[in-house]
Amino acid sequence: MEKDLLELQTLIDVHFEQRKKEEEELIALKERIERRRSERAEQQREERQRKEDEEAKKRADDEAKKKKVLSNMGAHFGGFLAKAEQRRGKRQTGREIKRKTLAERRTPLAIDNMREDGLKQRAQEMWNWIYQLESEKFDFMDQMKKQKYEIVVLLNRISHAQKFKKGHGKGKVGGRWK
Repeated sequence: MEKDLLELQTLIDVHFEQRKKEEEELIALKERIERRRSERAEQQREERQRKEDEEAKKRADDEAKKKKVLSNMGAHFGGFLAKAEQRRGKRQTGREIKRKTLAERRTPLAIDNMREDGLKQRAQEMWNWIYQLESEKFDFMDQMKKQKYEIVVLLNRISHAQKFKKGHGKGKVGGRWK
């Protein structure tokens, strides 16, 4: 009986040792599964982020293409659109037009993280740009003055020519000049 008891005790100890090893393996397996699950979730997040970045870049490229096409179309079609807007009754004041144009043209300075030499260079670039714009403005004003003068001269020639032509024409016949 003691022998059986000793054998039973040995079997119980072996069983509990085996069970302890199996529990440790089970815990290690659960940890590996959890680690793999978190790695997979991180991979999926990175993949999702990469896809979102690609989509955002694609959208930005599409927007840039649309703006380019619209600006090209606007260069040829802009006068018509402006007239169409006026006919619809949507009129903007000069101040609103100026504000809208400046909002479209204005670019951010991005000078927060610049050093002194970078700021000097940026200021020089902006001064050159302003200088170029002022010179273009001067050229356009000069061109406009010349065109106004030519219009006045041509209108004077037309009125002078009409003074002499009125009395010497064939006259009005059937509602049309012949």
